[in-house]
Amino acid sequence: MNQPAIRVEHLSKLYHIGKAQARYHTLRDAIMETVKAPARRVSAALRRLPRDESRADATIWALKDVSFEVERGEAVGIIGRNGAGKSTLLKILTRITEPTEGTADLYGRVGSLLEVGTGFHPELTGRENIYLNGAILGMRRAEIERQFDEIVAFAEVEKFIDTPVKHYSSGMYLRLAFAVAAHLEPEILLVDEVLAVGDLAFQQKCLGKMGEVASQGRTVLFVSHNLEAIISLCSRAFVLDQGRLLFSGESEQAVRRYTQLLRPSDGSTAPHVLYRRAVNEPMGKTCITSVEVLSDDLQPKLDIYTWDEVVLRVGYFAERDYPLGQVILDIRDHKQHRLIVLDSGQKLPLRKGQNWLDCRVLRLPLSAGEYTLGAGITLGRSEWLWRETILARFRVHARDVFEIGRPPTVERMAVAVEHHWQEPSFVAVATQS
Repeated sequence: MNQPAIRVEHLSKLYHIGKAQARYHTLRDAIMETVKAPARRVSAALRRLPRDESRADATIWALKDVSFEVERGEAVGIIGRNGAGKSTLLKILTRITEPTEGTADLYGRVGSLLEVGTGFHPELTGRENIYLNGAILGMRRAEIERQFDEIVAFAEVEKFIDTPVKHYSSGMYLRLAFAVAAHLEPEILLVDEVLAVGDLAFQQKCLGKMGEVASQGRTVLFVSHNLEAIISLCSRAFVLDQGRLLFSGESEQAVRRYTQLLRPSDGSTAPHVLYRRAVNEPMGKTCITSVEVLSDDLQPKLDIYTWDEVVLRVGYFAERDYPLGQVILDIRDHKQHRLIVLDSGQKLPLRKGQNWLDCRVLRLPLSAGEYTLGAGITLGRSEWLWRETILARFRVHARDVFEIGRPPTVERMAVAVEHHWQEPSFVAVATQS
């Protein structure tokens, strides 16, 4: 039996949240703690408080009893909602953090891209960081030099290759970090959702490179909210939910299982509420807070049919005023092919605090079937303030809009475009003559 590239057995990770972190202590600190300890015990007794009661010590299982294997040469996706444990899993696989229980074994040289510039030294130049990362991977200098020109060309940082990377923009940092991770011939490539910060052209370039790496018989483990990329790049996918492995199978089936998890996050049962941000989530940063479906007269719309006039009411929170901010909604089919993009186009400024915007669609051209809704807030082509590829899923019900006895369904056509047939006027003139 062939040895897998990755073997994970009963992996769990427990975090303590809210607990005060111990700082580094000097000899002077130790002496002072010894001197003050009796007084502190007396003070605590007088207040009738346990010594540790003032510390909030809650725990959370970021991962719980996760087991799987990845064969050599496989490209496997990992999907799940925010907080599902995806990034924690990759951090354990790359030895950034240790598991609480279980084991994770990787057989081969590992290249990883978990955060922008992970493994880079800010004071070193781009050139020096390439050689440093290659050395960390155990490569000889000759091996690194053979790949050097290709790395620099891919990253498009030729002019800045001898500049310390602390002066790089986030985009330059990302391009070079990915180029190094993908080109230094790792046998296993681990990639987290950092590609979301790059522009569209660079994302496509990276996805193409990951596909090339997988086709060369190397192993790719890819964490992403871009489900279309998961389906096209990965043969299999894992669905994580609340730290547990919920599903393992073909990537298209995994995406279907993932979208079934999507419900209003506050437990609301109102059918017209597609998404509502959980009330216990902090509201410090700009984000989408809700999406509701209303009828043309702004009443809650419980069912959606092909060619309905609908109003999508989007709630958002902005940490400050954005004169040129824009909200984008996109609708995708079950294979995550983008069908419709609804873009405010920077026509409406975003105001600080909680606000709402209405997007009116005169005739929704979706055939009967299931769809997913994504959303984002951006300042431009690639500067996303907030983005979620999938916020919710919803169903469009059948209506025989073409009056042919068969309503359009997603199996027959992606969208149902309103159209009319008639004979051109010159045919009538020719008939009369």
